[in-house]
Amino acid sequence: MSITQQHLLDAYRARCLGEPVPPAPGTHDRRIVRERRDERRFRAVLSGRPARHGLRDVLGRWRRRPT
Repeated sequence: MSITQQHLLDAYRARCLGEPVPPAPGTHDRRIVRERRDERRFRAVLSGRPARHGLRDVLGRWRRRPT
């Protein structure tokens, strides 16, 4: 059973029981990724490491490497 089929089945059951329909798969993906990134930055600061700000830091370090 695919995730879409499972969601449709859950939505059908929720409607039959008068309960709220669960969110569609992938609805909160961006929020979860953002929260995880923020948590990693926070833990880095607590442990005394610099908090990286994303792709710009990675590319900046890559460009500065000696050849």
